[in-house]
Amino acid sequence: MSKLSIIIKREYLRRVSKKSFLLITFLMPLMFAAMVFVPLWLSSFKSSDVYKIAIVDQTGKYESLFENTDNYHFISSEKSLEEYSKADRKDIFAFLSITGDILEDNNAATLYSEKQIPNDLSQIVNRAITRKLEEEKIASYDIPNLEEIIKDSKVRFNIRTMKWADDGSEKETSAKLASVIGMVLTILIYMFIIMYGNMVMQGVMEEKTNRIVELIISSVKPFDLMMGKIVGIGLVGLTQVFLWGILTMALTIIIPIALGIGVNPDQMIAMQPSQNEMQALLAETNPDLLVLLNTINITEVGIFFILYFIGGYFLYASIFAAIGSAINNQEDSSQFMSPIIALMVFSLYAGMYSMNNPDGPLAFWCSIIPLTSPIVMMTRMPFDVPLWEKLISLTLLYGTAILMTWFSGKIYRVGILMYGKKPSVKELIKWIKYK
Repeated sequence: MSKLSIIIKREYLRRVSKKSFLLITFLMPLMFAAMVFVPLWLSSFKSSDVYKIAIVDQTGKYESLFENTDNYHFISSEKSLEEYSKADRKDIFAFLSITGDILEDNNAATLYSEKQIPNDLSQIVNRAITRKLEEEKIASYDIPNLEEIIKDSKVRFNIRTMKWADDGSEKETSAKLASVIGMVLTILIYMFIIMYGNMVMQGVMEEKTNRIVELIISSVKPFDLMMGKIVGIGLVGLTQVFLWGILTMALTIIIPIALGIGVNPDQMIAMQPSQNEMQALLAETNPDLLVLLNTINITEVGIFFILYFIGGYFLYASIFAAIGSAINNQEDSSQFMSPIIALMVFSLYAGMYSMNNPDGPLAFWCSIIPLTSPIVMMTRMPFDVPLWEKLISLTLLYGTAILMTWFSGKIYRVGILMYGKKPSVKELIKWIKYK
């Protein structure tokens, strides 16, 4: 067995046997599943508390609009708001004061309570009053059957998007679905490169600080040591990603059955009302989600995800290894890490902006430039990127990764044995020039 393979095996087994690796590997899918299914499960339990809402309606035309729900009972009140403010209010949770025509004055209706008004109560009141105001507004136009005309005129339309194959066949597509898949892959690449690249830097710093490397370097070349560390940790990352995928799929099947719940898309939308893009996606793809998924070459996307993960990881891991060998403590790393992190954050935002224009100049050039291509290209991958662009991008990425690994090896072989002084940029350039 070669020395390089021994180092790879050592780095891999040492990390996968750690308790922290096992905990993160098995707890992360559980945490993800808990974030999705536990709120859904808890939402199936109805609260038994019933709150009374006193309606103080000076106009007399709005109090009949409000219907009781499981948690809120609306009661009519003859007392004024001033009388309630001085009396014992323990039995009343909130007071709805209506002082005039709401259509003419939006401030004529106000909810009072000693506690923060719950959002669902505000929505109940808003819906009831809004329906009444719409009826009054329609009636003010004095047009026969206007309400029916308005209802009949409301039309929801989603344009079908089709894709032609080379043989002339047609397949239905969804840009929103492609955007979601691309964004998920982009975030995964971003997270994994930072996570495992930083692991390489921490490993180098640990061996350097503990002076272990002085013993190791006597029997193995510095470049082999650096490559063994990068490859070993990269295999740890791929193992963890593979296990996360299997465990996540298993938990999404087992947990709903164990809790006796079904994943209702309407509930999922209600749980995330701010995610308009996801709501639109669910509304569009709910009936034919599997059909639309078949229009995206999942196998091709998966293969290129692994290729870009490996290329991007090697590129940045070699940089992190060089940084780890050039510094002596965690505090010094911020000076070198800041530009790298800023570049990766730029890549993430470039990927987000490229979703709306996957063939635009920003998306094209950022998917060709090696330092940004692993992240940005994942956004474009579900949108049928031409093969020549993929080949150029991968060639430049792996070529730059090899070149950067060579440069980092030059820095690594000198910096791994340097202690005390933090090197300047000029000194790093000298280290590269050493033969």
